[in-house]
Amino acid sequence: MTTPILRASLFFAMLIGAGLFVAAQQSAAQQESRVTPISDTNTTSDTVSVHLFDDRGELVGPVSVPKLELTEDEWRERLTEEQFRILRNDGTEPPHCGTLLDNKKEGVYSCAGCGLPLFSSDSKFDSGTGWPSFFQPVAKENVLFHEDNSYGMRRIEIVCARCGGHLGHVFPDGPKPTGMRFCVNSESLIFTEKSELATLAEVSQAVFAGGCFWCTEAVFEQLEGVLDVESGYAGGDDPTTYKEVVTGTTGHAESIKITYDPKVLSYEKLLEIHFATHDPTTLNRQGNDVGSHYRSAIFYATPEQKKAAADYIAKLAASKRYSNPVVTTLEPLDFYQKAEDYHQDYARLNPDQPYIRGVSKPKAEKARKLFPELLKDSVKD
Repeated sequence: MTTPILRASLFFAMLIGAGLFVAAQQSAAQQESRVTPISDTNTTSDTVSVHLFDDRGELVGPVSVPKLELTEDEWRERLTEEQFRILRNDGTEPPHCGTLLDNKKEGVYSCAGCGLPLFSSDSKFDSGTGWPSFFQPVAKENVLFHEDNSYGMRRIEIVCARCGGHLGHVFPDGPKPTGMRFCVNSESLIFTEKSELATLAEVSQAVFAGGCFWCTEAVFEQLEGVLDVESGYAGGDDPTTYKEVVTGTTGHAESIKITYDPKVLSYEKLLEIHFATHDPTTLNRQGNDVGSHYRSAIFYATPEQKKAAADYIAKLAASKRYSNPVVTTLEPLDFYQKAEDYHQDYARLNPDQPYIRGVSKPKAEKARKLFPELLKDSVKD
């Protein structure tokens, strides 16, 4: 039995033999600009890591989402007869007949089976082959590759990473910068114009600050519906580093960016959890962490987020829950930067670090006690 690493190596060698990679004499920069096909070595997992659109029409991720697995009858109910033939039975539409072949509009092409974003109009080109062609996917994680030896030929099939739907094949005769041609059936795709990308939203994002981001990250990572939590910096105007932020002179606050499923967890509920797990009444400090970079803040990306946060703060004030006034600031999300890699998942990766044991862990435990119905099964266990 071959190992996953060996299988990946064999597949990589096969791709080289098929001519899908640049020649060895090309520069490293040129090689990195190409799309690197990979095999699906994670077929046993119930989830897949992909990029999705948020409610601002921006592509975010990668985030881990469930695969879409349906019965044949369910697929037939969801798809047209021609879509089923192509997506589920590896069919091919006749050349020069696809409805999206000559589409010149700006926007995104998504999987007709599950809606996963696959290709952008920015990478579409006229290949003269009779099928819609693209030189790269909208995100490399969203398309998977399989060896296809049908009809006595060796080809590389491309499939949707979430539902496994057949899209077409990829060939090494495309234009720069990748030199690739993703040849796709129109029936495998649905098109959304650029102005309507927010309608594709499957995830939303929230940016909060409430002291050390190691602590706030640990609170939200354990909640059902939260797909990803990233530590970063918000509130300032310029790119920065951790060493600069902790001086308190950059305007940035240690923040977290929460990517979540709004069908499972609302923005209002996130606000409730955030205010319940830090002290919003202490100006520029949380416990022994002092400075403007430890301030309590909500960074709103839309007018709706601003209103929701303002309404919740007003509700807190009216409730008289705190003896001191809430000093949480509402700030527009004009700039956000991901923090250095060693800050990501810090509490989970360093459970015995003294600060994590003494500060971060109690906050995470408080969230579990206050919101047990919102915990992921893995946390409950």
